[in-house]
This record gives sequence, C-alpha cells and structure tokens, in this order.
Amino acid sequence: MKFGLLMESAHAHQKSAEAQLEKLRLHTEEIDGVVRDEIRRTLVEELQMLMAESTRAALILRRAGRGALVRGTLWSVVMAVLCTGIPAGIMRWALPSEAQIAALRTRRDELAASVATLERQGGRIDWRHCGATARLCIRVDRGAPAYGEKADYYVVAGY
Repeated sequence: MKFGLLMESAHAHQKSAEAQLEKLRLHTEEIDGVVRDEIRRTLVEELQMLMAESTRAALILRRAGRGALVRGTLWSVVMAVLCTGIPAGIMRWALPSEAQIAALRTRRDELAASVATLERQGGRIDWRHCGATARLCIRVDRGAPAYGEKADYYVVAGY
C-alpha cells in the first residue's frame, strides 16, 4: 500500500511538474513575445533617431554645399574681374590714347616727308671720316662723268 501511495504521490508530483512546465512554456512564449515587441520598439526608436540624425546631416551638407557654391562663384567672379581689370588698367596706363596716337601718326607722316626730302637732297650720302686726320669724305659713283670747269665734281653714289 505504501508503494501505491508513493506511486500516486509521484504521479501527482509529475502532473504538477508537467502543469508547471506547461505554465513555464506559456510564460516563456509570452516573455518571448514581450521581448520581441521590446526589441522592435527599441529598434524603431533607434532607427527613427538615426533617420533624424541623417536628415540633419543631409541638411548641413546641403547648406555647406550651397555655401561652397556661393564662395566658388564669388571667387570666380573676383578672379575674372581681376584678370580682366588689371591688364585693362595696365593697357590704359601704358598705351597712348587715341588723341596721342593720332598726334604720333601726324608727326610720323611729317618726319617721313622730311626724310624723303632729305634723301632727295643728299640724305643718302655715305659719309665717313677718312685718313689720319679724319677728314670728311663721301662715296662717289666712279662710273658717272665728272662735272665742273676743272672736272672736280663727282656724282655721289646712290644719286
């Protein structure tokens, strides 16, 4: 009889243990669901924070890009103005004005006319200093006839 009671007690403990195990399994499943929900909620929160940080970073990068574009454009404009203005200023300062150019052309024409007159009147004569005393002498055309009463005039070379 003791053996029967012992068996019955073991059987009751076994049923109680199985019931506790079943409760534990159900509780584990519930905890598993709660943990999954908590993980999802935490993950969603973290991803939302990451998305907010990414959005802020993108805005900052866009602002920096616009600032760089403005600075680059300003730099290009300043360089273009300098590269155009400096040579233009130097040219304006160094080169003669239209009035000065016209005056220089008039002067050149006058000088050219004077040179032409001088050439016609003997300006192309080849003058030298000759001899030990450095006397003034010219080149003559030996093939041309001599002139004058004593034939002491010669034609100058080139005329």
